[in-house]
Amino acid sequence: MSNIKIVTDSAVALTTDEIANYDITIVPLTVQIDGVVYEDGVTLKREEFLDFMQKSKNLPQTSQPSIGKFQVAYDAIHEKFPDSEILSLHLSSGLSGTVHAAKQAAALTAAKITTFDTLNADRSQAFQVLTAAKLAQKGATMSEIISEVEKVRGQSHTYLSFTSLDNMVAGGRLSKASGIIGNLLNIKVGACVDEMGSVEVIVKGRGMKAIAKFHDTVIEKMKTYPEVSAIGISHAGIPEVAEKMAKRLNEIWPEIKIEVMTTGPIISTHTGLGALAILFQA
Repeated sequence: MSNIKIVTDSAVALTTDEIANYDITIVPLTVQIDGVVYEDGVTLKREEFLDFMQKSKNLPQTSQPSIGKFQVAYDAIHEKFPDSEILSLHLSSGLSGTVHAAKQAAALTAAKITTFDTLNADRSQAFQVLTAAKLAQKGATMSEIISEVEKVRGQSHTYLSFTSLDNMVAGGRLSKASGIIGNLLNIKVGACVDEMGSVEVIVKGRGMKAIAKFHDTVIEKMKTYPEVSAIGISHAGIPEVAEKMAKRLNEIWPEIKIEVMTTGPIISTHTGLGALAILFQA
């Protein structure tokens, strides 16, 4: 039995089997859509969110879990496993205050807790969570786990493409005038999660050819690494495109099981429908 328990948040992209097999506790973010508050992954599934986002009058708002939610999760683990430590790994501080809320909650509970900023989200967050969970099951110490997760954090990469600027305008990340002009010119965007854990736009171009070129560039970058050890594809409402990309990548790295998943509200709210994320550890 592992003496270290793993906690993360709902911005992570994990399969149900991974959550069960590694006994991972997930604390949900909240999502507000036209005045109604949902718990991400609990009262609102990812596919449902995309449908609600498309129909909502206002851009949905995502919020970090409350300190109280973290405290309840930590206390429940501590009550069941009083001799265990907790490693709590979370969504990038460049995207959310989640890890800070976790740290505040850690000071209010009797459990021994270490918090960790993954500086990423979605499947790139999962690469780090799974590394920690696998090492915990093998009986590794907290310092050993942290050392290895820090390495994986430096090897985790996220590239995003999105086809509409509407959410960037609604979220205040782009002026309305720029958004209207961008949409009229059919501007598409390629972005990444940078070293500080924030979304950085790295390329803009007209039409889907710009997106295709961006994906080609990402794949060529992947090929420059001595080893690619994990790949994930996440999408916002374009499963066929995501599966096609996974197939393309599997032709290059056939030994890797690529998880294709719907991305969560934290990414979808930034990008809107039609977004595709290529996430890899290399």
